[in-house]
Amino acid sequence: MRKLYYALTLFFLLLAGGVSVCFAQKSISPTYVDAKGVFRWTKGKAPVYLWGVNYTLPFAYGYRSVKALNLKHEEEIDKDVYHLARMGVEAFRVHVWDTEISDSSGNLKVNEHLRLFDYLLYKLKQRGIRIIITPIAFWGNGYPERDERTGSFSDKYGKGGALVNEDAFKAQERYLQQFFKHVNPYTKLTYTADDNVIATEINNEPHPSGPKARATEYINRMKAAINSTGWSKPVFYNISESPWYADAVAKSNVNGFSFQWYPTGLVAGHEQKGNMLPNVDRYTFPYDTIPEFKNKARMVYEFDAADVLQSYLYPAVARSFKQAGFQWVTQFAYDPLATAYANTEYQTHFLNLAYTPAKAISFLIASRVFHLLPAGKKYGTYPQDSVFDAYHVSYKQAMSEMNTVNEFYYSSSTNIQPLDNKRLAHVAGVGSSALVKYQGYGAYFLDKLENGIWRLEVMPDAITIRDPFARPSPSREAVYIAWNSQSMQLALTDLGNDFKVNGINAGNTFTSIASQGKFNIAPGTYLLVKAGKSSSRWTGSKSINNLNLNEFVAPKPRTLSPQVSHTPLTEVSTGKSITVKIKVVNIDSTDKVTLSVNSGFSGPSQIAMTRVTPYDYTAEIPANTMATGILNYRVVVQRGISEYFTFPGNHSGNPYQWDNVNSDYWQTFIATPKGNLSLFDAIADREMANPYFPEYTRTGGAQFVSGPNTGKLVFRVATQAIRNGQLMGMQLYVGDKLKGRTGELASFTKIMVRARATTSQPTKLRIGLTATDASTYAAFADLSSEFKTLEIPLTALKPDSSLLLPRPYPGFLPLWFKAGSFAGFALQNADNLEITAGHMLDAARYGQPFGVEVESVWLAY
Repeated sequence: MRKLYYALTLFFLLLAGGVSVCFAQKSISPTYVDAKGVFRWTKGKAPVYLWGVNYTLPFAYGYRSVKALNLKHEEEIDKDVYHLARMGVEAFRVHVWDTEISDSSGNLKVNEHLRLFDYLLYKLKQRGIRIIITPIAFWGNGYPERDERTGSFSDKYGKGGALVNEDAFKAQERYLQQFFKHVNPYTKLTYTADDNVIATEINNEPHPSGPKARATEYINRMKAAINSTGWSKPVFYNISESPWYADAVAKSNVNGFSFQWYPTGLVAGHEQKGNMLPNVDRYTFPYDTIPEFKNKARMVYEFDAADVLQSYLYPAVARSFKQAGFQWVTQFAYDPLATAYANTEYQTHFLNLAYTPAKAISFLIASRVFHLLPAGKKYGTYPQDSVFDAYHVSYKQAMSEMNTVNEFYYSSSTNIQPLDNKRLAHVAGVGSSALVKYQGYGAYFLDKLENGIWRLEVMPDAITIRDPFARPSPSREAVYIAWNSQSMQLALTDLGNDFKVNGINAGNTFTSIASQGKFNIAPGTYLLVKAGKSSSRWTGSKSINNLNLNEFVAPKPRTLSPQVSHTPLTEVSTGKSITVKIKVVNIDSTDKVTLSVNSGFSGPSQIAMTRVTPYDYTAEIPANTMATGILNYRVVVQRGISEYFTFPGNHSGNPYQWDNVNSDYWQTFIATPKGNLSLFDAIADREMANPYFPEYTRTGGAQFVSGPNTGKLVFRVATQAIRNGQLMGMQLYVGDKLKGRTGELASFTKIMVRARATTSQPTKLRIGLTATDASTYAAFADLSSEFKTLEIPLTALKPDSSLLLPRPYPGFLPLWFKAGSFAGFALQNADNLEITAGHMLDAARYGQPFGVEVESVWLAY
């Protein structure tokens, strides 16, 4: 009792003297990790399963880019958070740029970046989106620009020093204590007290060095600093970034481990094509032999199918994560609406509801997969697992689907029938289905409010006009947004055929009555009301699933001039007509669209293009003009009498005038009868090939070098000391090369290869072709040290495995994939070419120089 009296007396004396006293108050955590390593909600004890994104607008380039556009950061956050909620996002994580909110001693800077971060957390909380904070990033704040010198502890010590230097330890401890005691001015809560913040990951992608014991000490000290603020929620630490230190991480006292997955590599500089479903077929761990790894929770702090624009991967990724035991998954990174038109924030990532609508719907489906699929259940090996439970992913259709009694979602047009039209409550899609007929290119959402009343939200059309994964620039528009009124027809049993359509978002006064379920619609939010039904109780103030009834956010078009999107065929057969298809945006029905064709010795011919949809135009080039050689063509958009726009290049001016110097054309090669079909040419394909070499050194690697013939390159892969099992080679998507000569494919009988070994010892070269269903068929050819043309009969190709390229990250994930079934090789299904070397070597070859050079691969009759 006397000790209590003295303690209270001292406390009041300190207060009277103006001394600030702060005791860490331990609150009840909303989550915990149980003895078996299951991440659970404290209330109800159910396992946590949350799917979401990283999003970076308060910091670094995200902050600077919005400021450069003279936009208000808070308003842009509001827009993006609404879209996240609309997409079904339930989880948010970001590595806080500590370099922008701390000094060199670890003191917290309460500045604009921290305020905007607090504002973001507040808005996420309003939408019911849960949060895991990673308070230390170590990164500079420059990318894609140069880093600034901020004077922070990360700026002073760098990532390497921060993990070994004692002064850096103390700075980080100070920073973590102040960070978690900081009161968010919008929620009036510390991150420790805010139940919407459910866990933390200490730092982002650490790269420890030095003694392993020191790495373990670092983790434990940082966790102790966090816990000293009263924090009792789970603490995670990265175990996948530096596998050699995995045992040191596992020995720490954290509650769980964080992982990442980039199954299609990173920063290709172009869109990755081909079937990537094998790359996401499973996630494996190399740490099961570490005793301390067991009984710890697992989260994915970052993932993405980088450089892939198609919308078939996300649900398969979610399935693999659920099988592997992950409970929190956040994609890196969601593009802010303000800059998504150019994809400038992170060139290799691209996800935004307005600008990548099909991927956004696929992401919504993945969220449902992650929630509803049984944990740990296996569905076979691709292609068997392309249909799992209520979900379907299709590479050929570039589509994800979900079909349950209450929900029907699809990322592109589908013929599948909903399970029960009468019981549906949620529909979302892009394109058309049995329920919705729509030619637009934006996403739409239908949500049942009550019997006979639905909310419809329609996004504007998004048309990709440039490769969004190429070198970015704020002046380079990759996706064009178009607002148009288009026909939509609904077949919802609950609404009937003659329902009312009323616009309800700000400024939307549209009203109409559907006829046989058909009506015209422009981007916006609408109330659909069955004939004879009253909707008076549904007003804009109503909230459904964390969305206000009348909310709507969408970007406006950025440019006023026409834009044309087109990819020419690589080569076509001679003597056969071809159809040229393009997409044109920002023109009206009075504008004239013409295909201007140059072929052979004839002069240019002009072919009027036919409008098929509001954006799609076609024209047929007659067979009698298809002489062998190079087909050059371009598209001319004429507005009025004297205004011209010529593509490619979007050149202004009359292209038919004698002094017009524009010489840009699309080109297609017209093959001679029974001509060869190129699969790989070292010059033409050097930027699109995905090379594989296990470990680059000064004397070994994969590169394109000069060949023996002037003007020719060869693909060279070599090492000065080959090791057991050290395969090397490359993979190339060839599906587009075949499209223009499909009628001839059945006549080709052999693969021709021009190649050599880089040493005098005989070497085997493996040539494989992977089909669209991911089944691979391969054969071997014997190389000498001289360049020779080798012949492989197509009948020699046998079922085999294929490399998973681009190489997944982390590097411990599987290298090879073997399809779950083989239907027999058919050239018309070929998707990828694979070239590898290093197979079947005698032990005497180990430690010796080894390599191959490949100039070209082609199909021959």
